[in-house]
Amino acid sequence: MLKWLWVSALIIALDQLTKVIMSNWLDLYQTVAVMPYFNFTLAHNSGAAFSFLAGAGGWQRWFFIVLAVTVSIVLIIWLSRLKSQAKLEAIAISLIIGGAIGNVIDRFIYGYVVDFIDVYVGSYHWPAFNIADAAICVGAVLLILDSFRKPAEQK
Repeated sequence: MLKWLWVSALIIALDQLTKVIMSNWLDLYQTVAVMPYFNFTLAHNSGAAFSFLAGAGGWQRWFFIVLAVTVSIVLIIWLSRLKSQAKLEAIAISLIIGGAIGNVIDRFIYGYVVDFIDVYVGSYHWPAFNIADAAICVGAVLLILDSFRKPAEQK
């Protein structure tokens, strides 16, 4: 099922391309309204999800790189062991791998992850995120959904 790694490559390419475009277009923390509930806002996140450990002093950069690379290797092994009928699981894993590597590239080059998607309701803003983050979330949701299908398929 390694044939599904093209999905990972596509996510990495889209993620890196959009980050370059947004970094060249926007200044840090500049906001451009796109539509109600959705802005582009350039942010740099040196932490993990929701800026977890963002102010930890720098060691977290290498910790998150090692963690993401390790998880990606484990996911590639998992992907390689899937049976050919496990397409949804393969796509989900490939999305997560692509997202993890997309953010690792940022951490390695810049020391932070470039975020730019700002979703909000009223004055509440969800933490800014990027294509890689979205791919990881979609992949995780697909894995969860797929786990509910498995018992029915095995009967």
